[in-house]
Formats: sequence, structure tokens, C-alpha cells
Amino acid sequence: MTRAEFEQHLIGPSRRLAEALRTRPFDPAPGLEVGAQLVAAHCTEPATLPHTLGVIDSYLALYCPPEDPLPAEETRARCTRLQHAVAAGFAEALRERTRTEQEAMSRAALRAQSEAEQALHASEAKFRAVFEGAAIGIGIADMQGNVVDINEGLTRMFGGLEHHLRTRKVTEWTHPEDSPGVWKALAELMRGERDHFRVDKPYYRNDGTVLWTNLTVSLLRDRAGVPRYMLAMMEDITERRLLNLRLRYEATHDALTGLPNRTYFFERLDSALAARDGIARFGLCYLDLDGFKAVNDSLGHAVGDQLLVAVADRLQSCVTSQGQLIARIGGDEFVALINDPPEQKDVTDFAERILDTLSSPVSIAGRELTVRGSIGIVDGPAGELGPAEVLRSADITMYRAKAAGGNRYEHADPEADTRAITRYGLTNSLPTALERGEFFIEYQPLVRLSDGQVHGAEALVRWSHPLRGVLGPDQFIPLAENTGLIVPLGRWVLEEAVRQARDWQFQHIDGRPLRVNVNLSPCQLHHPGLVRDTVEVLKEAGMDPSALCLEVTESALIGADEALLKPLRELADLGVDIALDDFGTGYSNLSNLRRMPLSTLKLDRSFTRGMQHNPADPVDIKIVEGIVSLAHTLDLAVTVEGVETGIQAEHLRVLGCDTAQGWYYARPGPPEQLHELVLVDAT
Repeated sequence: MTRAEFEQHLIGPSRRLAEALRTRPFDPAPGLEVGAQLVAAHCTEPATLPHTLGVIDSYLALYCPPEDPLPAEETRARCTRLQHAVAAGFAEALRERTRTEQEAMSRAALRAQSEAEQALHASEAKFRAVFEGAAIGIGIADMQGNVVDINEGLTRMFGGLEHHLRTRKVTEWTHPEDSPGVWKALAELMRGERDHFRVDKPYYRNDGTVLWTNLTVSLLRDRAGVPRYMLAMMEDITERRLLNLRLRYEATHDALTGLPNRTYFFERLDSALAARDGIARFGLCYLDLDGFKAVNDSLGHAVGDQLLVAVADRLQSCVTSQGQLIARIGGDEFVALINDPPEQKDVTDFAERILDTLSSPVSIAGRELTVRGSIGIVDGPAGELGPAEVLRSADITMYRAKAAGGNRYEHADPEADTRAITRYGLTNSLPTALERGEFFIEYQPLVRLSDGQVHGAEALVRWSHPLRGVLGPDQFIPLAENTGLIVPLGRWVLEEAVRQARDWQFQHIDGRPLRVNVNLSPCQLHHPGLVRDTVEVLKEAGMDPSALCLEVTESALIGADEALLKPLRELADLGVDIALDDFGTGYSNLSNLRRMPLSTLKLDRSFTRGMQHNPADPVDIKIVEGIVSLAHTLDLAVTVEGVETGIQAEHLRVLGCDTAQGWYYARPGPPEQLHELVLVDAT
């Protein structure tokens, strides 16, 4: 073909690779076909494959059409896998072509031997032509292993020294990387027990370099079937092997740090966890850098990458034996695998060594960066857990260490893992739970102590989980806080509670208004739409703001500045009551009560437990008496939570508390329960 014809011939394979690069799901199989097409087009010079892979690496990785972009990391990973597939397809096609030549050689040799008496000269000429002109190396040895003849191709493969080949028996060409069965197969062939074998085998050249070959050895018998010669055919696969090793390295090592990557780590972990004879153990340390995102966000990804390289070097310095492996499996996530540690202490010592080596600041771009890390440790006998289970447990344990303050390690705890998995499942279910209407509200009445009448009710949200049953707020409100779902959930609770208060207003036979108390989380306090949302809900329901009381925990207002108090002031100015919930459980600063827009103090139940029986605890009496006096001086009402006995309620009434709630009056229940209580009061 002319150059133009050949270029036209390559358009099809090029298009196949480009399409495969961006196809979803990704499939590297077209690379196998392209490699085979190169061999079919007789592109078999030694430099062809490396140059082709170089072109793929240089140009195909840059191909990213704007209408279908791929992340650079995914493009690089796909390109590497396509290179590997092209090399594999090329190698297999070349091997098949070589195998065809080998079979032709074997047939020619046997034919030459069997027809020697009739056409000795012609067959010898044919055999010699194939023997000398073959592109592969060919050698013939007798049954004692002495080399009888070699062709020019074999001489070139071994460096051009024919004497070096002819003076050594085939049994002397050993190499440390010989596969276990190669010499056994040769011995069987020399005894006539097998006719051929094929194997990849390395040889030392005379200059000490290593030649890797695809070796096929066949037995040549005479007409009587007696073994006479051994025919060896060798294909030089050194460059192909080096290329495969390079591709394998790139596929199993992190490009930034040079550490083994997730793929290689899972291979080693799978091997370490495989059940074996005897007692074998494993240890795994899962490390996540504390505060690494802040480094990326404030100093840039280039500095973050340099920090990761420095951390990788330090972690690698912790390795003291071949049974230990450090790998990078994610952005700032590293793992240390300890294969068969003698005891658990060795794994703990390794974790301590990691934290110690990270304790010194890292100098990058003229800055001293402090490095901290959280480590989750999993260890135990091999064969009990799979790789995914081990890594999941280590990941969960690492987050426990991070939640405990970081710069520390924690050991895996199956019960803690179960709780974490449950939390994770609930967190994932929260968004759809609100959409599916799985939340509902129960109401606990607020009773006026002076006359025992129902004054209002506190709205308490519940989750009717399809698998776990009814869940209390302590089981899902913290999760909603962490995910930000507390804002839409809180708005839904407010809407439902205000609507219910409107329904109660219409149902009361004596026209007494009932106030509804709704809890505000710290996250809702910081939400800019708090005042707007509250006003909209009241307006849509046609309710007066005085029918609503918003409860804010004392801990949420500790150290509150004017910016945080501003929305509460605006709501109070509109007529919404603001109650300080769980008063006395935080770092109470009584002077702050004067500047907060409060109307009610809700006294925590811990202050009144000593009043459940007669005689009451005198200390509790004095404390509650002082709080009530202070609250009334500041023109604040006092509500007491957790009232469980009539004696307790009487003590609180005498002390001047205004309202109370607790099981003595009613447990939280459906809105109908409150209406029934109001009717009882009215009668």
C-alpha cells in the first residue's frame, strides 16, 4: 500500500478506539480487535507496538468532545485500559501467527524426515529454507540435550554469539524466574512421555541481560516412533513483557504518589484474607487526613497534591518488613495492610508509628503545614471476613476516631459498626421519607397548674419507618441536622402543628384558644428564611401569632450574638412566644436572660425529680423556688417538663410554676387525645 492507502486503512481502527473511549458503559474490547488488525496489516516490526501505544497515550487521552466530556482521571484510566487491550490483541494475534509458522515448521520437519529416502535433497532444501528464513529462533538438540543446529534468528536473539549457544546443553539454561513445571515438562519430553510443551521462559544472554521467550518444544520421532530430536522454537517477547509490566504497574499504582492503588490493595487484601492451613491473621489501618479539604480549598490543589506526596513518603517510611503494605485508595485516604502480624499489638504499634511520623509539620511552598490523621483499625484471623466487609468496618471505625476529635486511632467494634450502618441507612432514607409522608406528629398537653386546665400542647414529630417501626426524634433529628433536611422537615412540622391548632380552635366548645409549641433546631435558627417561613405558615392557616410558641434549647443559644437573636426578636415582636427549652442543662448565664426575647422558661425534669414523693428534696425545692422567682422577676412564665406524680404537680403549683407537662397528665398522642382532655376540663 502507498502511504495514503495505509493512512486510510488506519482510520477505521482509530475511530473504534475513539468511540470506545467515551462509550458508556466502558468496554475495552475494541482494543483487542485493533491490536489484531495491526498484525493482520503486517505491522509487526518490533517498534510498531510501543509506537502505537505511545500515539494512544499522547493523542487519544486528549480526545474529549465537548458534547460528551469525561473527567480527566477517568479518561486517563480508560486510555490505560485501552492500551492494555491493544497490546493484548496485538500479542495474541502475533502469537497465533507465530503458532501457524511453528506448525508449518513442525510439519516440514516431519515431512523432511519421513520422505528423506525419496526426496532427500528436495526436502532438505525446503527445510533449510524455512529453518534459515524463519522470523523466530529455532534450535535442534539430540535426546541428550546437545545442541545440533540453530538458525540465524536464534543467534541474533542471544546476542550473535553462536558458540555461546552450541557449547551448552539445553538443561543448563536455567533462570531463577523459570515457571515451576518447565523442567519437569522437558524431562518428560526427553523420556518420550510427551510430544510437546509451550511456556514463557527467560534466558540469560552472554552479556548478562535477560531474554524472555515464548518457547515451544516438540519431539521429533523417526518412522518407528523412536524419539530422535527436540525442536525448540522461540519468539522474543522481551519488549512485550516489559510493556505489560509497565501497563500493569500503571494500572496498580497511584500516579501522584507512586504508592499501590485501590486495585493492587484489594488484590493483596484478598490474598491476606484467604483461608489457609494453620493460623493466619491480618491487620489493617485505614487512615484519613484531618482537615485536608481545608488545605485544598485555601491553598489550592497543587499544594494539596504536594502534601499528599509528602504524606505518602512518610507512610512508606513506616514499613519495616515485606509483610507490610501502604496504599492510597482515595483522595486523602491511605491504608496499611499488615500480613500475618504475630499479635494485635503489632497492628496498634503500626498505627502509632503512622501518627508519630505525621506529627511533624510539612514544609510546602514556604508554609509549615500541620498534618493530622484519624485511623480505623481492623484485625483478626483470616478467612472470617471478605475484603469489602473489612474495608467497610475500617472506614466506619476511622470515622469514629474522627468524631472523637481526630489525630487518634480506634479499634473496630462490631456493635458500633451495626449502629453506624443503621444511621447510614436512616440518613439515606430521610429525603424520601418526607416525600412519602412517613412522618407524623404526636401532641403532649401543657396544663396550667393554677386550675388544671389544658393550656396548649407540644408538637413532637415521629417517623413511621417501613422497616424499623416508629422512631423517636432522638433517632433521626441529629441525622436530619447533619444532612440539612431539618429545614424542610421543620417547616413541615410547623405547618402541621399550626393547622392542628386552627382545628382545635374551631372544636373548642368554650372558645378557649390552645397554643401549640414547636421545637426549633440550631440549624433552623441559622436559616435565613426562618421568619419569612413562620409568617407565611401563620398567614396561610389564618392563625394569630400568639397561638404559636417556638421552643429553643438553651445549648443552641449559648454565646448567641445579636445576629442569631435578631430573627427571634422579630418573631417575638410579631406576637410569637419564644420558650427557652431544657433550662438549667447548659452553661446557664442568667444575665443573658435579660437580653433574650423570651416569654417562657422550660425547666428541665432533672430539677424536679426530688419532688415526686413526700417529703420533697429540700435542695430541689430551693433551686426551683429560686428559678421561679427569677423568671417571674423577668416577666417570664415557667413550664416544667417530666411531671409524673400528683405530689410533684402539687409541689410545683405551690412554688408558683405556671404550666407543666408529663406522663401524670398524658403521654404524647394523636391530636384527638388533646381534644378529649379539653372536653373533660370543660365539663
